[in-house]
Amino acid sequence: MKLHVVTVLSLVFGLAIVGGDAPVRGEDGKSDKPRVLILGDSISIGYMPTVKELLKDEAVVMRPMKNEENPENCQGTNNGVKHIDRWLKIDGGNWDVIHFNFGLHDLKRVDFQTGKNSNDSDDPHQASPEEYEKQLREIVGKLKETGAKLIFATTTPVPPGGVKPHRDVEDPVLYNTLAVKVMEENDIAVNDLFALAEPRLDEIQRPVNVHFTPEGSELLGEQVAAKIREALSEEAK
Repeated sequence: MKLHVVTVLSLVFGLAIVGGDAPVRGEDGKSDKPRVLILGDSISIGYMPTVKELLKDEAVVMRPMKNEENPENCQGTNNGVKHIDRWLKIDGGNWDVIHFNFGLHDLKRVDFQTGKNSNDSDDPHQASPEEYEKQLREIVGKLKETGAKLIFATTTPVPPGGVKPHRDVEDPVLYNTLAVKVMEENDIAVNDLFALAEPRLDEIQRPVNVHFTPEGSELLGEQVAAKIREALSEEAK
């Protein structure tokens, strides 16, 4: 009788898992699909739905979350060095691919005394170029320890016109140059979202705003998904 009860319960729970939105589980309770972690600011939050949809049959795609409904903004490297260990442990860790970006928060201006966002171009960056490179290297070191395939996404453009908080139009190129140097030294793939977005900002970016239209976020997400798919293919070889 006990055997029959166990069998029935197994069938019930098995059907619940297969019939719902949750992926099929392995013996350890995790999905059998490759595991992908997305780390980034609000730009990544914008393209996350597209990435999940495009890879839904190929991978489990996750990101840090405040709760079940609200994504966590990873912000800049100041925040990254504080929380990278926690992020890597999400859902037990064990990532196959990690796609990450830091930069857009680092290069914004903040009040020297309070650290709050500033519209004054004379105020300092949240993280100076030197601080950015140093902290990015620290984060990369933690990421490499996971053994996952790593992909760095370049920081997307700042449009002209005076975005708030203040960001210099030229700074994404400066910070991306530093980041790409770090990635090359560590043999990490680069997903150049800056190059993708820069020629078509009028079409895909909100006016005088670093954020993208829904169509722009979808375009970014398509390239992110393609790069992750490439990494998963290499992982499978």
